Amino acid sequence: MTENHNSCPMSSSSPTRGQEHNPNPHPGNKALLVLADGSVYHGLPFGARGTTLGEAVFTTCMTGYQETMTDPSYHRQLVVMAAPQIGNTGWNDEDNESRDNRIWVAGLVIRDLSATVSNWRAKRSLPEEMENQGVIGIRGVDTRALVRHLRDQGSVAAGIFTGADAEKPLEELLELVRNQEPMEGADLAGDVSCDEPYVVEPDVDPTGLTVVAYDMGIKTNTPRNFSLLGVRTVVVPANTPFEEIKQYNPDGVFVSNGPGDPATADKMVEAVRDVLAAKIPFFGICFGNQILGRALGMETYKLKFGHRGINVPVIDHRDGKIDITAQNHGFALKGEPGKDFDTDFGPAEVTHTCLNDGVVEGVALKNGMAFSVQYHPEAAAGPHDANPLFMRFYELMASNKQDQEG
Repeated sequence: MTENHNSCPMSSSSPTRGQEHNPNPHPGNKALLVLADGSVYHGLPFGARGTTLGEAVFTTCMTGYQETMTDPSYHRQLVVMAAPQIGNTGWNDEDNESRDNRIWVAGLVIRDLSATVSNWRAKRSLPEEMENQGVIGIRGVDTRALVRHLRDQGSVAAGIFTGADAEKPLEELLELVRNQEPMEGADLAGDVSCDEPYVVEPDVDPTGLTVVAYDMGIKTNTPRNFSLLGVRTVVVPANTPFEEIKQYNPDGVFVSNGPGDPATADKMVEAVRDVLAAKIPFFGICFGNQILGRALGMETYKLKFGHRGINVPVIDHRDGKIDITAQNHGFALKGEPGKDFDTDFGPAEVTHTCLNDGVVEGVALKNGMAFSVQYHPEAAAGPHDANPLFMRFYELMASNKQDQEG
């Protein structure tokens, strides 16, 4: 086991500034981040106290920590914030992305915690909300070194231990970390999905269009985008059979973002294949992109450290347009940029890839009836470059309905 004070193992060419001292001179106020590879990071606790386990991942978001923490896609993940100071805007009651306002991250790892809250919408501080919801955090960690370590070694099982739990033998803590369920092969959408269907009505004049949205871990801003277009959204639990959603007479079907390994989502793949066979317009994002890909015959795999941030460049190979996108995923589709391939539902293509590493970022049927992207066009948090995808789906549903009625 390699133990470092406030940093991960470094080579001789790496800076050692983060190794000069233990930031925690008070043993009773101790916090440890323990990685399954044996790395140990010292810090100070904030939020709730105790032990939390999960997969250590990093996000490069400079803003939007509240939206990140309430995104159900982060279920069972210990999120490392690459931005050096967190908490300065506090916590409000408007920016939560989970329907029940729940924090879904398993734990939070940061460098500096803002000493004050400075935002007119803030109702309380970040540590107060974390304590209220039982979410454990560690601060004072050299997150720059930690992010580099995760980029080099990949996302890894980890645990945050605070207070009395941090005083236990390191061998015991490491055993807890290594014995947790791995993210690969984890079926988590059922943990975060709604239990019963619910409806989000239009905020503007209704268009008469209805979309059925599968909640794989849906963000609240997604049905809001449909609502702003006059579309009625019926949100249904993950794995709802196609036969059950037909009662809503959907003009389109949407599959949301969500956590876990898409290779476990066989029921959702079957449901989407039924949607495609029925020639109902389809739109998917993030997990939904992987589900559509699988329905078209593609395979998925786990990325080394994933894409998590709000500045990821993606190219559309059909017109060369580049969008800066918000992303949060640890799995991806296997495919080649711009490649056409045959499916049971007609010709399809890989429409988008990431300019950083070539990862598949979008697929579509060439007849236009189904498309998906790996990123988050609802932009919560993040840039709005991809937001027109909601209008594109609206126009597809409206055109298809007109054809059906004509």
